[in-house]
Amino acid sequence: MSSASTRKIRIGDLLVEKGLISDAQLQQALAEQRQSGRKLGNTLVTLGYVSEEQLLGLLSDQLQIPFVDLKQFRFDAPTVQRLPETLARRHRVILLREDDDGVLLGMADPTDLFSQDEIHRQLNRTIKPAVVRESELLDIIDIAYSRASEIASLAEELDEELEGSAVDLTDFIADTTDTDAPVMRLLQKIFEEAINAKASDIHIEPDETVLRIRNRIDGVLLEQVMNEKRIAGALVVRLKLMSGLDISEKRMPQDGRFNLKVRGRNIDVRMSTMPVQFGESVVMRLLDHTDGVLPLDKVGMPPNLIKRFRRDIKRPHGLILVTGPTGSGKTTTLYGALSELNQPDKKIITVEDPVEYRLPRISQVQVHDRIGLTFGSVLRAALRQDPDVVLVGEIRDAESAEIALRAAMTGHLVLSTLHTNDAVTSGLRLIDMGVDAYLVATALKTIVAQRLIRKVCDSCVQDHQPTPGELQLLKGLAPGRELDGIVFKQGAGCPRCHNTGYRGRVGVFEMLDVNYAMAEALRENNIAKFTRAALKSPDFHPLGVSALDLALEGTTSLEEVARIAAQVEDETLVLEGEEL
Repeated sequence: MSSASTRKIRIGDLLVEKGLISDAQLQQALAEQRQSGRKLGNTLVTLGYVSEEQLLGLLSDQLQIPFVDLKQFRFDAPTVQRLPETLARRHRVILLREDDDGVLLGMADPTDLFSQDEIHRQLNRTIKPAVVRESELLDIIDIAYSRASEIASLAEELDEELEGSAVDLTDFIADTTDTDAPVMRLLQKIFEEAINAKASDIHIEPDETVLRIRNRIDGVLLEQVMNEKRIAGALVVRLKLMSGLDISEKRMPQDGRFNLKVRGRNIDVRMSTMPVQFGESVVMRLLDHTDGVLPLDKVGMPPNLIKRFRRDIKRPHGLILVTGPTGSGKTTTLYGALSELNQPDKKIITVEDPVEYRLPRISQVQVHDRIGLTFGSVLRAALRQDPDVVLVGEIRDAESAEIALRAAMTGHLVLSTLHTNDAVTSGLRLIDMGVDAYLVATALKTIVAQRLIRKVCDSCVQDHQPTPGELQLLKGLAPGRELDGIVFKQGAGCPRCHNTGYRGRVGVFEMLDVNYAMAEALRENNIAKFTRAALKSPDFHPLGVSALDLALEGTTSLEEVARIAAQVEDETLVLEGEEL
């Protein structure tokens, strides 16, 4: 069946024998295990008595089996899928390699002989176990057992049911209790695939002859094309029913939202429909509320910026702006700040469209333009509620900007977002909206600009030699900085990163504290003077330079640095006819 070296060992006794844990810690872990039902090794790691590396190293040595680092392992999806997904998830195993001598089986717990016996019966091959990290194993399972083929199969099944049917389409899918209907099973697989891939958005787009389903992963759309175009109507109507929208209205855009649970994760879905040439396009933003609001320590800010930002949000009054384009993580940063400010002695009111996260003790109001519940009207009412802190979801026009600024001048701390490219242009953008310059100069205290930059995939990372264009970029971002001999990184592309070379994103930030010189420039509405004062500020670290720091650490690539730098350089570094 399996290698003779894989014998039953008592992991707890071995850890005590090696001096890695005490007998008292073992007894505590055994008691915890009896309560939780988890494996002993997992319990010991959770309790912090032993690290995962120590545990895996001990298992590898004692059982004389290899340890496989799945981050560096290039897996083959068809090979992994030889083992049914249900078995792989139940036993926490993954099929790594198959040859004439048997199969190499990655196991979170290689002492589990029962699992090896069951997989031997399933595959009828000799099992050669290897020890792997459980977190990495589950990650690869999510990637390898992609729902793409299941989605295509269910789409074909739904298309066949619709073919030649005289039944009204709305009647066919209106029974929300029929979870076994093909349309519901198809939607379930679409959502499961998106959640497993950590997608932020799902796009459902009917074309002339096909239906496109695209997931935005790490800011980039990945596409699956289906020939069954007619199922688009069934999907859209079902989604409208779930969102409480008007299924008879197909000529006007509609917005809605609904909640669902996928693999134990609570997902809030914000949905937008729009009539297009060949039907209705649907875009769904996925908000995962399972882990709650991220604390400031987890949003990706460098320690020095977190220290300054925490100091600023503890001001008794003033306006703090977080800026950047859509999808740059502004709301995550602001909610992180709110979670720190949320104390019994502070009255906090938020005005949002929509309310993205529900927070205890905080009065959250969602605007509703159709009934006159606008940002301006809610803000006026909020200021009569005796708040200490007010969060304005977005400053959209002169009215909301002026009310927010006046509130910041009269004893309130106001947090808000603004759609600008960088910190330097944000104050001037408020003036461009039509707000009096003296208001901006007096109330604006701190501006944070941010982006999300893609991280190099740690499974296919390789050294990268800068191109001539990238060398020119480095000279512009870091003049006089010694960069010779530094090895940059880039991803080659692999199944784990969908062959993009990137996996995951991290925040890039710049922070500008408005000093006297900047305030005077705002009062005068002098672009050149404000930019000069900002760039001379000793604590100001531009976005492009912050991105370069991440590339120097090997976290991201020079390609990503160039993308971030290109988004902001026109407004911050170049002023027409003006010498800085």
